[in-house]
Amino acid sequence: MTDVIPAPRAVEGTASHVFRFDADTSLWAGPGTGTTERWLRAALGAALGLPLPAAADAQEPGAVRLRLDDALEPEGYRLTVTEGSVEIRGGGPAGVFWGAQTLRQLLGPDAFRRAPVRPGAGRTLPAQVVEDAPRFRWRGLLLDVARHFMPKDGVLRYLDLMAAHKLNVLHLHLTDDQGWRIQIERYPRLTEVGSWRARTRFGHRASPLWEDKPHGGYYTQDDIREIVAYAAERHITVVPEIDVPGHSQAAIAAYPELGNTDVVDTTALTVWDDWGVSRNVLAPTDATLRFYEGVLEEVLGLFPAEAGQFGAFVHLGGDECPKDQWRASPTAQARIKELGLADEDELQAWFVGHFDKWLAARGRRLIGWDEILEGGRRAEATAVPGGGAAAVPTGGLTPGAAVSSWRGYAGGIAAARAGHDVVMCPEQQVYLDHRQDAGADEPVPIGFVRTLQDVYRFEPVPDGLDEAQARRVLGTQANLWTEVMETTARVDYQAFPRLAAFAEVAWSALPAPQERDFADFERRMSTHYRRLDALGVGYRPPTGPLPWQRRPGVLGRPIEGAPPVR
Repeated sequence: MTDVIPAPRAVEGTASHVFRFDADTSLWAGPGTGTTERWLRAALGAALGLPLPAAADAQEPGAVRLRLDDALEPEGYRLTVTEGSVEIRGGGPAGVFWGAQTLRQLLGPDAFRRAPVRPGAGRTLPAQVVEDAPRFRWRGLLLDVARHFMPKDGVLRYLDLMAAHKLNVLHLHLTDDQGWRIQIERYPRLTEVGSWRARTRFGHRASPLWEDKPHGGYYTQDDIREIVAYAAERHITVVPEIDVPGHSQAAIAAYPELGNTDVVDTTALTVWDDWGVSRNVLAPTDATLRFYEGVLEEVLGLFPAEAGQFGAFVHLGGDECPKDQWRASPTAQARIKELGLADEDELQAWFVGHFDKWLAARGRRLIGWDEILEGGRRAEATAVPGGGAAAVPTGGLTPGAAVSSWRGYAGGIAAARAGHDVVMCPEQQVYLDHRQDAGADEPVPIGFVRTLQDVYRFEPVPDGLDEAQARRVLGTQANLWTEVMETTARVDYQAFPRLAAFAEVAWSALPAPQERDFADFERRMSTHYRRLDALGVGYRPPTGPLPWQRRPGVLGRPIEGAPPVR
């Protein structure tokens, strides 16, 4: 029986023999395993207080051996512990790295610290063989650093937390109405003006409370390079999001000519200090297109296509774009007429489609929220889990474009049927900003109640897809939107322990949702909480929030009842 999270496919072993880490334990790294070799010395070596020197050869007694084995799946691994050695074989470099994460878990919670707390203790492993491989290729976490900025060290810390849970895609939401967080050298006002706001509403939109001090911050280009490189060392791809044409008030505040100047005085706009969806959206002009092409040219240089298996992707949002200003704008209406479009929905599709083609011409792939399916010239009736159907447009995108299905399953089903890759992240299931309990002491309660068990029973592949269409589901992603998460401690509280359950859903070959052994997961979590303690994670305890985790008197937006399946 093992306490590993995510649960591995197979474990065989006996406690009659053990391998002991000591001052003589060495490390042999075969070709292609350098990232794991470096990580083991830096992380596990520090926790155990051991140098893990290089072994003279693969046969050296008492060595930890790392090697590639093309008989295994690319991210699969086989961890073999005997009395005389530890061997991690991986189908690729990532597989070896994920095997090392399992090795650390087997050594116990002290292996998650940065220095030894009980010298000489916690250094033994029972003889066993662990064989494992992930169910999904895309195992993601969205981190919204636009609403509340997370300094670089916090992002690096979350990359370590992701690696510990075998998650491999960080979707970094870099721009929104409330802030622009990435330095663009040719457009310096994006960070000079767009990266900070004068004040911030404290709580949801109904809250009367304000934090009356400036909030802001941004990542320099070297910060971004560091984040991308740090992630790559952990076999994590960072997918940047630059939101267009909605969620753009911070950019318009910095460069007013980007907005609908024939409708509103864009020179009077500031970075938005409230939550929700701003009506100030980008103008559909050639100048706006050229501006964002300039932005994206720098973004592509900072997020190279070879930086991870999903490095070709750039997320362009494409969601929640109010059309009021376009309806009132002579410039927008002239553009609709010039292009022969039917309405403002098709204008949005044209805007997103321009960058879809622009990225494709540069060997990159657009990914966007499921609204990018709208405004096309085709539509189909899409069955949704639980019965019924929804008419979802599916045309207008290049074959390489992919969809993040956030409003439910329907958009992902339609996209998969239309031949597009899909990342499933329905808000009703895996938006971790939603509250974890119905109790009155939950801090700033948002959305539906999504308990640890609810997340554990989430199924990323919906009914209604045939085998070929189901293969279009690249994987799944949990999203952390930070409107009411003003500190890293608040992010921790919303993320954990549910992110551990999500990681198992994304990685492990689990049975159907209602057949999953949640009692066994809870048993394993009793050990995992101690690992999270060692990592300094401010998770929500199973018994409810601690006094300092509560936010009495701060209004949220709870939604009662079970979330709809659509």
